[in-house]
Amino acid sequence: MRELDILGVRLDLPSRPMLLLRESGGARCLPIWIGAAEASAIASAMEGLVPPRPLTHDLFAEVLTELGHTELAGRITAVTDGTFMAELEIDGHIISARPSDVVALAIRAGIVVTCPEDLLEEVGVVLETEGDDEVEKFREFLDNVTPDDFESGEEPPNPV
Repeated sequence: MRELDILGVRLDLPSRPMLLLRESGGARCLPIWIGAAEASAIASAMEGLVPPRPLTHDLFAEVLTELGHTELAGRITAVTDGTFMAELEIDGHIISARPSDVVALAIRAGIVVTCPEDLLEEVGVVLETEGDDEVEKFREFLDNVTPDDFESGEEPPNPV
């Protein structure tokens, strides 16, 4: 089994949320299309947002903790007809689950998510990351730029 890092949720055109998981220490990713509500649950947890009242995944994580369950694991197990399958293991009990639920719970409860090597070989993709640094730098620039940054005090050159 290969451990997976949770990269986050991205919007794929046309506005379909995609969960991205990448093999730890590797380059292969599992892109999994998920619903908007599931994407929101994952993204809010990754951003550390705490709702005023617990949402479903927060509640489930709290129940697991309160009941003393310590042997927890999440696995992305297979792809069947284009649909990813997953399971949650709780103290040796295997429960079928959606990948998005496993990931949303993993973020909240510190559960390690894994998948079989052959699944990565079958459907794993290597995403180009060259442009990611440029996009991130541009986002950082946009977050910090003010209108005053564009005032030089000089007239723009005459285009004629």
